[in-house]
Amino acid sequence: MQPFVYNALPARVIFGWGTSSQVAQEVKKLGCSRALVLTTPQQVDAGEKVKADLGDLAVGIYSNATMHTPMHVTQEALSKAKELNVDCCVSVGGGSTIGLGKALALHSPDDAKIKNIVIPTTYAGSEATPIIGQTENDKEGKPLKTTQKTLKVLPEVIIYDIDLTLTLPAQMTVTSGLNAVAHAVEALWAVEANPIISNLAVQGIEAIGRSLPLIKADPKSRDGRSDALFGAWACGTCLGAVGMSLHHKLCHTLGGSFNMPHAETHTVILPHAVSYNAPYAQEAVSRVAKALGVDNAAQGLFDLAKNNGAPYSLKELGFKEEDLEKAADIAAKAPYPNPAPLEKEKLLKLLTNAFHGNRPE
Repeated sequence: MQPFVYNALPARVIFGWGTSSQVAQEVKKLGCSRALVLTTPQQVDAGEKVKADLGDLAVGIYSNATMHTPMHVTQEALSKAKELNVDCCVSVGGGSTIGLGKALALHSPDDAKIKNIVIPTTYAGSEATPIIGQTENDKEGKPLKTTQKTLKVLPEVIIYDIDLTLTLPAQMTVTSGLNAVAHAVEALWAVEANPIISNLAVQGIEAIGRSLPLIKADPKSRDGRSDALFGAWACGTCLGAVGMSLHHKLCHTLGGSFNMPHAETHTVILPHAVSYNAPYAQEAVSRVAKALGVDNAAQGLFDLAKNNGAPYSLKELGFKEEDLEKAADIAAKAPYPNPAPLEKEKLLKLLTNAFHGNRPE
């Protein structure tokens, strides 16, 4: 056994069927009494149900959570939280809503931190990480997404309710699941990799890999939905415990600077990032392939997306071919640690293959 360092993250996780009904008692356990429910505009109905479950503990709903956590949205939500004297928030939804809950925790005063209970409805995995990505304009007025890692944004409680995922649309299920898989894949080749997280990463990849075909065949498959949600937690925990590499750098570039959709972009980029790193991370990539039950990890991830109805090219997501070089330029700057050297021309080739939806070699 090789020497390693492992930092466990403090977390309370509740997993099962119908568990969101326990939200009021979780608010009380935190010593809180004034909860603000957070949602996107599309998930107000889910937020209203949680608000009803909270009863007198709920003081309102903020329903403008937005992809990539723009700072102007965070400031608006903070103003509402201050106006309502909020002491905790309940984030109901996927990465956009969870990101806003993290932002409220980050930007609230240390002596009056807004605590965060998360009820995920997708497989994004952000709820299990102390990582936040925020978007604001740079000096030239162009959007730029930056990330930071701090325990201040780690939610106090995660309530996984499998019932809430049964209506997640099939395509969103696949893209959200593969977004989660990306966390586990990068954990296997991270600088901070350790045997505890690596074993959890393999479990997460296996769980989501077997769940997606089950859900495609039957969107309400109990085995498929429970495996997918467990896999999301496992993969998110991996991302929270170790660092990010090329894949996340590319996705943060495409999302923050070009407003590309989050989960779909992760789905498209992941096979190509694995192919790029494969010669320099052979053991990690071999474990991904084994977890998926395939010979070639990059091709297996590509096929998992394509065969289950997910997008597999940047072109179909609306990315402009003329922006490929600019994206490669941005990704090559301030790079994350990565097994393979980051060279602009090779990054441009990776992005070009992803743009056209070429199956990795």
